[in-house]
Amino acid sequence: MPTTYVEAIREGLREEMERDPNVFLLGEDIGIYGGAFKVTQGLLDQFGGRRIVDTPISESAIVGAAIGASFMGLRPVAEMQFADFISCGFDQIVNFAAKCRYRWNAPAPLVLRAPCGGGIHGGPYHSQQNEAWFTHTPGLKVVLPATARDAKGLIKSAIRDNDPVIFYEHKALYRRVKEDLPEGDYTVPIGKASVHREGRHMSIVTYSAMVHVAAEVAALMEREGLSIEVIDLRTLTPLDEETILASVRKTSKAIVLHEANLTGGFGGEIAARITEKAFEYLDGPVLRLAAPDTPVPFSPPLEEAYLPNAQKLLEKVRWLAAY
Repeated sequence: MPTTYVEAIREGLREEMERDPNVFLLGEDIGIYGGAFKVTQGLLDQFGGRRIVDTPISESAIVGAAIGASFMGLRPVAEMQFADFISCGFDQIVNFAAKCRYRWNAPAPLVLRAPCGGGIHGGPYHSQQNEAWFTHTPGLKVVLPATARDAKGLIKSAIRDNDPVIFYEHKALYRRVKEDLPEGDYTVPIGKASVHREGRHMSIVTYSAMVHVAAEVAALMEREGLSIEVIDLRTLTPLDEETILASVRKTSKAIVLHEANLTGGFGGEIAARITEKAFEYLDGPVLRLAAPDTPVPFSPPLEEAYLPNAQKLLEKVRWLAAY
């Protein structure tokens, strides 16, 4: 029976709570209501109010409580109702949680779940991809699964990790993506990319929802005789540079694709590393496709124009193929 992305995350949370009594969840409306996107639906009935904690509408309080609980031997999983609102707890994340290991070797085993991304007409305050804020902060791990299998395996790995993990869940994938999951207890390693689709002529390096856009374009271009390899990073920090470079050295052409806006986006970091460490293998410039440098529009037609999509990627692919 195929499992959706949202069900996979719920399964991962449930299994880790059953496995380890120190794991608990906290966030706004995650109990009786089951979360804004129903990720935690049914968990209150199973685990009770001491382990499924409804909080006030205060991201700063949620983050602070999670950090404190992690110091006391617990493993909190805190939900930011939308990734946009994580900024309300920004100082505690980047100036405290991220630095505890470095300053006095104190583990802070907490997970911050952050529903992210556009495509649901949420407007500028409910649609951002703000992962670059945290990839620039040493001490944080940043995870962005694109498939149901990876969503479950990575949430389990994130909970077991002894450092703070920002776990981005793309809202447009919650019920759109589904697949059969492995039986039994399994995890997906943090810091290891996957070759989502193998190819010979060009590499598309991407993550989160854009993996599916890249796979769609790769399937279309295969009919035209162009073999495209799709690299799903899964984790941005730590970054699996080895898989990226191995792909580019094989194909000699690369496009970096992400939904966040272009300037200061993580795609610039990937492009720079490819240029620095695989330049002699390249047969064309490293291209980037991202959103424009504007807030995410609320109007559906404007949001469609804003987001990277298959048509925009096709134009980049065809240009680079002909280079």
